[in-house]
Amino acid sequence: MALHFTPAEFARRREALLAAMQKDRLDALFLFQQESMFWLTGYDTFGFCFFQCLVVKADGTMALLTRSADLRQAQQTSNLSDIRIWKDGRDADPTVDLLALARDLGLAGKRIGVEFESYGLVASNDRKLEARFAGQAEFVDASPIVTRLRAVKSAEEITYVRRAAVLADAADSAALVAIRAGADEGEILAAQHNAIFAGGGDYPANEFIIGSGRDALLCRYKSGRRRLDANDQITLEFAGTDRHYHVAAMRTVVVGEPRPLHRPYHAAARDALLACEAELKPGRTAGDVFAAHARVFDEHGLAQHRLNACGYSLGAKFTPSWMDWPMFYEANDWPIVPGMVMFAHMILMDSASETAMCLGRTYLVGEGGAEALNLPDLDLVIR
Repeated sequence: MALHFTPAEFARRREALLAAMQKDRLDALFLFQQESMFWLTGYDTFGFCFFQCLVVKADGTMALLTRSADLRQAQQTSNLSDIRIWKDGRDADPTVDLLALARDLGLAGKRIGVEFESYGLVASNDRKLEARFAGQAEFVDASPIVTRLRAVKSAEEITYVRRAAVLADAADSAALVAIRAGADEGEILAAQHNAIFAGGGDYPANEFIIGSGRDALLCRYKSGRRRLDANDQITLEFAGTDRHYHVAAMRTVVVGEPRPLHRPYHAAARDALLACEAELKPGRTAGDVFAAHARVFDEHGLAQHRLNACGYSLGAKFTPSWMDWPMFYEANDWPIVPGMVMFAHMILMDSASETAMCLGRTYLVGEGGAEALNLPDLDLVIR
């Protein structure tokens, strides 16, 4: 089996989950998030684009319902022994098979937590699921139960996080070498991905963000490439990834002569990032981190150019996004605790002057505060 963690680590996770289930009076869980399955069993696939469910009973019994294409995937990447297959077909309805599995496991009439908030449970399948189990079991929304456990990383997980940080810095260095007047954005992307794959890393959970000129103001990937002008700006957001664990970075690089606002915007972004870093410690909340971001930007007179969130947790994530919970937004009372891995991004998008300035890096929260894992130099880069 291609397991990335020790049996003791998987046992620790299982016991933590069973304790949380007991607290919520759950007889079983229906897990649909791929991240939950990977965390609990090692199961590694993108097959969650189809219906699959990991059933976890309060006594620790686990069984996976999936398609035939993922049978060997589960056998070779997980610690699961009970793997059931639903058959593809014109009239296939895997909720029939899930109900049969639940009955086999003695879950008739039981209280079952369901990960409703999941890319692995699309609305059409949820409607079938709830109709199929009507009168057969009591469903409760247990979407956050594994997510909260995953937010705090173990020592074994942090090993992969640190490897991801090395890969993130390698991708950053490769990009900075490639950025120059006349460079094609595709060359820059290729350099970043080559650095990560050559270093033994994985695909990220979403596309890297790259945009120059006006597109430097975008916070999402878009298709299409351009060449950098003699005087230009380019925004990059990317992540080093190892065993699906992500460490992200974000920066805007100036090409040629900086615009009048580039330097003051960078100074504000750096100040805001360091203010957020100071709040990333036990006893603070995710909302406190956002408040620091907002305060600094507002003091610089940039309230209209900042976003309504300034970062999020990172970990082992799957398509379509490496963003995890908690997020930094106003009044989020999620407590900051040791072992959390958090990405803080300071984003300024001035549409009137078409000036972008972004700066972000990833932190590991310790007992005394935050350790920056990557991007050690926060200076403005001019090429």
